Amino acid sequence: MEKISVVVPCYNEEKSIPLFYSEIDKISKKMKKLNFEFLFINDGSSDKTLDVCKELAKKDKRVKYISFSRNFGKEAAMYAGMEHSIGDYVTIMDVDLQDPPELLPKMYNCIKEKGYDCVATRRVTRKGEPPIRSFLARRFYKLINKMSDIEMVDGARDYRLMTRQVVDSILSMKEYNRYSKGLFSFVGYKTKWLEYENRERAIGETKYNIWKLFMYAFEGIIAFSTTPLWIAAIVGIIFCLISFIAIIFIIIKTLCYGDPVGGWPSMVCIIFMVSGIQLFCIGIIGAYLSKTYLETKNRPIYIIKEKN
Repeated sequence: MEKISVVVPCYNEEKSIPLFYSEIDKISKKMKKLNFEFLFINDGSSDKTLDVCKELAKKDKRVKYISFSRNFGKEAAMYAGMEHSIGDYVTIMDVDLQDPPELLPKMYNCIKEKGYDCVATRRVTRKGEPPIRSFLARRFYKLINKMSDIEMVDGARDYRLMTRQVVDSILSMKEYNRYSKGLFSFVGYKTKWLEYENRERAIGETKYNIWKLFMYAFEGIIAFSTTPLWIAAIVGIIFCLISFIAIIFIIIKTLCYGDPVGGWPSMVCIIFMVSGIQLFCIGIIGAYLSKTYLETKNRPIYIIKEKN
């Protein structure tokens, strides 16, 4: 029998895990022709998430757990889950039930009957999200699609069902700074998109605030586009042209009308503006350099403390 591995990243989700397990267990019973394994990845939780996973593992042999030595982030948790999965198909699901488990049979049928390599999901609405967060998210996808050669689908979720070939392709990219939405697009393969309306968390609160989402978006831009480097170069060229034109203007003005002493406030403003532009451009270069520096360290993406 073919097997589906369900990878579930968890960070302080002791209350959500039983609800999720109950729902995914119902789905597994409907898909009787398939074996299942449930991989719960404890991403350095400070609550009783690990204890809940251990209790489930005692009751159900299909339940596996991996516990990190500290919090490495969701990207590391997804990578660990895919790396330790043994199923013919692998799906990644959030434990808060924002990813509808009932879509799984349809996703499997699309792969088996229609020849897709991957079936991914995307939200068509952002109901329940703060308006500012939804606005920034839409602007980000428009921006990154203009800056990158890899298409990022607006509203795309990490929730997807992949064949073993797709998973192995993703695992072959062992970069430390990971942006999975871009990696999923980068590997290609024949992908089917399923749309659904946004669901709110079954319990608890999101771990992502505006700042974390901003840094995650910045990570995606740095990982899949060199456009910011070109922007820095273009800005430098523009300011060189402006300064050249200003020099010619000053020479002509001096020859024609003399050289009256200008006020220092305008000069100070110009110095501050140009210095700010320089620091901005250096910051862009520094961001790329820092990512390169971290990659050359060749540190592990995650460290396992215990597992069953």
